[in-house]
Amino acid sequence: MSPNNGQDGKDSEGSQADQADQADQNIDGFFSTARVAARRESVELPTDSYTHYLFDLDEPKLADVRGMGYEEFSQDRYQAPFLQDLLASWRSLYDEPFTGITSDGVMRRGLYDLPERPSTDPAPQRAAEQLLAALTDEERESVGHPVTAQEWRAWSNPEFVVHRVGLRLENLTAEKAEAVLAVVRASLSPEGYERVTGAMQLNGVLGELVDLPTVMNDRSYWFSLFGQPGPLAPWGWQLFGHHVAVNFVSVGGRHVVAPVFLGAEPALTEEHPPLFAAREEAALELAGSLSAEQRASAIVYDSVLDPAMPEGRLHPADERHVAGAFQDNRVIPYEGIRGSDLTERQRTLLRTVAADFLLLLKAAQREATLAQYDAHVDDTWFAWYGATDGSQPFYLRIQSPVIIAELDHHAGVWLANRLPARFHVHTTLRHPNGNDYGRALIARWREREE
Repeated sequence: MSPNNGQDGKDSEGSQADQADQADQNIDGFFSTARVAARRESVELPTDSYTHYLFDLDEPKLADVRGMGYEEFSQDRYQAPFLQDLLASWRSLYDEPFTGITSDGVMRRGLYDLPERPSTDPAPQRAAEQLLAALTDEERESVGHPVTAQEWRAWSNPEFVVHRVGLRLENLTAEKAEAVLAVVRASLSPEGYERVTGAMQLNGVLGELVDLPTVMNDRSYWFSLFGQPGPLAPWGWQLFGHHVAVNFVSVGGRHVVAPVFLGAEPALTEEHPPLFAAREEAALELAGSLSAEQRASAIVYDSVLDPAMPEGRLHPADERHVAGAFQDNRVIPYEGIRGSDLTERQRTLLRTVAADFLLLLKAAQREATLAQYDAHVDDTWFAWYGATDGSQPFYLRIQSPVIIAELDHHAGVWLANRLPARFHVHTTLRHPNGNDYGRALIARWREREE
């Protein structure tokens, strides 16, 4: 088939479409310039199912790598000049000492604290100890790292390997892989575990759709333990791979699940409901409820490819995301509308969206984290790019001193839509001002123990 994503859009004279077509050039066979090319016309959503955008299986980008394992595929991808530049950029960011994301380059202190009378949850520790007991000495050596090791920051989203950290699930026996997932299950809420494993399953579906199961499957993930599992002293784990990156820390009775990257292409199938349906529904209700005066602040750009965006705002890999992999120290200015300028109903909807980003936390831990969110609600900013009626792909960001949460609709990588569509979704969650990876709480723990 010859994919046509139906999103080319033409103005009355066709000049805009002509410019878009001229800009739509392959970068490296996987990315095209169309995903970052400004266009004044609307980016309309395709009306077809994602299945309309499947490549022929003999498409070179598929056929040329078919049968490769993940290592061979990664080595093949490393040859692309665009990817070499991207990897060099990521390496530079990874080598920086961790400080944390800020809004203005100034770190705010005293935002995160531990409970005076902590309650403990034995389930994650017990599952981690059972995993360690099931591993060989060599596997235990590979899976374990110090609690503040640099390897925390090695996670990434692509299907090719950037850093090899810990144990790869597909290289383990089925019993050991299940023991790893038992740690994840014991640490997260039931609905959070379902969302994480749902994204992993959709990665397996994608591998089947493009007939590359040795590149993308539901076990294409790396897992590590950090620190010694225990009831109060800091420890944690990390799971990452294509469209899934989860960092879990337990310290002093508090759980931190951040950074988080979850996504899917496609984000739904006939068997799998949309991965973020409830979140998008609440977000669209909030955006649609804005008054004309509120919209003037909240809607930062009229389109996800708005020509008003400054140079560099769009990235061929990250598109509109600013808090993805290797962005641990990024300065991300506030934009949009402040929580203090929203109605009570709108603040409730905004909290609903934020709570869905925090779904991975168990209920009590989620409420404790939402209490931190509530303490800064007037200084919480909501930004929106695109139409607010669901007719276009959109980007949203919630940002305060204690949370950054993003949802972005992306162009295709393994599907043929060259412009963003809602069936390819990326989301990120961060705790700015130093508490990604639980760092601020770990520092607080050590202060108390001295």
